[in-house]
Amino acid sequence: MKAAFRELYGSAEGVRVFRAPGRVNLIGEHTDYNLGFVLPVALHLATYIAAAPSGAPSGPGKLRIYSEFRKEMREWNAADLAALTPERHWTDYPVGVAQEVLRAGFPIAPANLLIRSTVPEGSGLSSSAALEVSTALALLAGRAMEPLSLARLCQRAERNFVGMPCGIMDQYISVFGREHSAVEIDCRSLGHRFVELPPGITFVAVNTMVKHALAGSAYKERVAECAAAVAGVKQKFPGIESLRDVSPEQLESAADSLPAVVARRARHVVTEDARVGRFVEASARGDLALMGKLLVESHRSLQHDYEVSCAELDFLVDTALALDGVLGSRMTGGGFGGCTVTMLHPDAVPRFSAEIARAYLRQFHVTPQVYPCRPSAGAGELSDFAAIPPPA
Repeated sequence: MKAAFRELYGSAEGVRVFRAPGRVNLIGEHTDYNLGFVLPVALHLATYIAAAPSGAPSGPGKLRIYSEFRKEMREWNAADLAALTPERHWTDYPVGVAQEVLRAGFPIAPANLLIRSTVPEGSGLSSSAALEVSTALALLAGRAMEPLSLARLCQRAERNFVGMPCGIMDQYISVFGREHSAVEIDCRSLGHRFVELPPGITFVAVNTMVKHALAGSAYKERVAECAAAVAGVKQKFPGIESLRDVSPEQLESAADSLPAVVARRARHVVTEDARVGRFVEASARGDLALMGKLLVESHRSLQHDYEVSCAELDFLVDTALALDGVLGSRMTGGGFGGCTVTMLHPDAVPRFSAEIARAYLRQFHVTPQVYPCRPSAGAGELSDFAAIPPPA
């Protein structure tokens, strides 16, 4: 990356490289913005940013960002960053982060940035959070920020500037990821605990290679529908503040007063929160059969109650469940495309990867990408000896 930086900007003096991982969420989908529980892992797939103060020959005063994937350079006067408005362009993510860094009291000096990422976009593996967190680290340039504050800063950038009313999960796991562990996050208290996964299993993500246009608008609709559910249940149970607080019995009692669609959305969130706890308990006991069963229940709930799946995701799940060595499978991420995550025995991975790809190609005439899901460390600065993948 330093060689690429030198070729692009004319010098690699003072370059530092920062990394932030993507994630796969094992279970707990669309519960984060309802202040519930989630169980993601940080991935070895990550976004890397090489950064250095700008100067001759690039010239002073500018923040320049180059994306290797897009082969595109954008630049702004560093002094103008606070006044920029969204452009519905990929640079909204780093610009939004820059504004939040400024609001947090950290001046941003003119700098040159080079972005390299191995997190596939539109895959449901959180390329956006990986970009946000790595950008924040690059702009902070070594200045200390408490990890939770860093995650919340990046969440604000996506909510306030990009305009996506996301929960905290993606930015949180990118910061707090840990090798060999999943992380159970309480999205209300913003505390977490590390969950060691049992031996004899591994997880694989399969990318549908599609992202339906419905995704952005439907996400906002689901957030609004969940808020409507809270308002409705609160009429009968005044202590309710979010769907996190609603028991299955309370929801059943209040369901008749809710629109049918709103009741189904709430049912997914309430049952999904419970599934996270049961999955963690099953993991501690090494109950692989129950873990797999909960993954499938999660997918069916997302498919029928929350209605954020699609034909491609359903096909991958149904096909996976018929293959040897597979214990469970579900869609992961926001939905309407992106990835499934499948739990299986490690020795089944090669055959699974070949058979799922062959079946998907035959059905949709597209070859899906298959990624091993190795739990990874969270974001930070890399040493000169860290292994950085080549450009995708």
